[in-house]
Amino acid sequence: MNPIAIRYTIIWGAALTGLAILGVYTHLAELALERSEFITGYTLFAVMLALALFNARKKLAMVPLVRSAYWLAIHVVGGVAAVVLFFIHTGSIWPAGGYEQALAVVFYLVSLSGIFGYAVQRINPRRLVQTDLEIIFERIPAELAEIREKAEAEIRACTEETGSDTLARHYMETLNWYFRRPRFFVNNAFGGDAGQHWLRNQYRTVNRYLNDDERAYLDRVNELAQTKAKIDVHYACQSTMKNWLLLHLPLAAALLGLMFWHVVVVNVYAL
Repeated sequence: MNPIAIRYTIIWGAALTGLAILGVYTHLAELALERSEFITGYTLFAVMLALALFNARKKLAMVPLVRSAYWLAIHVVGGVAAVVLFFIHTGSIWPAGGYEQALAVVFYLVSLSGIFGYAVQRINPRRLVQTDLEIIFERIPAELAEIREKAEAEIRACTEETGSDTLARHYMETLNWYFRRPRFFVNNAFGGDAGQHWLRNQYRTVNRYLNDDERAYLDRVNELAQTKAKIDVHYACQSTMKNWLLLHLPLAAALLGLMFWHVVVVNVYAL
């Protein structure tokens, strides 16, 4: 068994054991006519606070605490356990009461954004490797500008050498749009092939109108376009990996605030 499987097996075992103990304890509390929702509620709040520590751990990467890989595994398993606890605590998928429903909406958004982020962090690195291209995210604008300059140089050379402006007109009408900045962001972020399909169509469209000399320039421009397509994939995937936390973290902070106020209100009414 590989280290990742061992890591998750241990943590899942601990989580399931904890949920089983909580189930038995709440059942005994109900038999003793105690309010079991207080037990599940406080447990859920404690789990959410523990999950929030993962972000603090990432900001203290230089401190020799538990390895980040274990923190991530704990965060993933803890997130799933929190969803189970939420359903146990509320007793339904959609609770009654306006405040409780608002809290549920935020909780579901946090959970969905967390699932999305975990999937992105697992899938996108493999997709980037498949491009056979390595590029630093901050270097992408400069790389695109360099590719655009090379493509325009090929177009100028084609016009000067062949005396035909067919390829130049095609560039100005279509390819200029493509080379200006990253394109097909959403499609690339979700693993689509729209960029490559678009390039193939553009190549076939203009190729039939060119002579052999012009096709040589078209092929070189197409090679630059293919390189840009790979960079577009990097831009979409790396942007998604960097920016999904901009949604997840504010939602998580809002959820903790709502849960804290919920705890305060419940305890006030309990008195």
